[in-house]
Amino acid sequence: MAFHDVRFPDDIAVGATGGPGFSTDVVTLRSGREKRNVNWAEARGRWDVAHGLKDQGQLDRLVAFFRARRGRAHAFRFKDWTDFRLPRQAIGEGDGATVAFPLVKSYGDDGGYSAPRRITRPVAGTVRLWLAGVEQQTGFTVDHTAGVVTFAAPPAAAATVEAEAEFDVPARFDTDQMKVSVEAYDAFRWGQIPIVEVRE
Repeated sequence: MAFHDVRFPDDIAVGATGGPGFSTDVVTLRSGREKRNVNWAEARGRWDVAHGLKDQGQLDRLVAFFRARRGRAHAFRFKDWTDFRLPRQAIGEGDGATVAFPLVKSYGDDGGYSAPRRITRPVAGTVRLWLAGVEQQTGFTVDHTAGVVTFAAPPAAAATVEAEAEFDVPARFDTDQMKVSVEAYDAFRWGQIPIVEVRE
């Protein structure tokens, strides 16, 4: 499966329902206690964008986008409007030798629990970097297809590397068949348009 570096239409994505999900097997014992097996270490997003369709123009663009991706065959960028920002966070610490730092978003709560998430598809022009609290204007490059920032010179030992960015989710259609019903002239309906996150 190839990745097409194009974004699903934002005006349709903004009407999506869904979000992150996990896979957990729960077995209830005779005592009433549970055994839980976590199958996935990280969440995987799933959305239905059918509610984002509002007019014939959007349908035309969606049909074209679907055909170009060959249904489930090729992945693309998808903007999850509920979670598309990496706020300013530490992504690493200099050691005087390392120059490449992957973008990582950390989700935490008041109990001290956290979950890291690799950001592989940052949006061009949105990545900002700080070294030891000082914003960097030059001296680095961003790989927008891998989510890695590379400094021209290694940050000094113990210098905190921070980043801020917007990002897309690598995703694909989770169907090979369009199911559009035309109910009248310029009136249509597509019951479900499933999109699922792709792990990179």
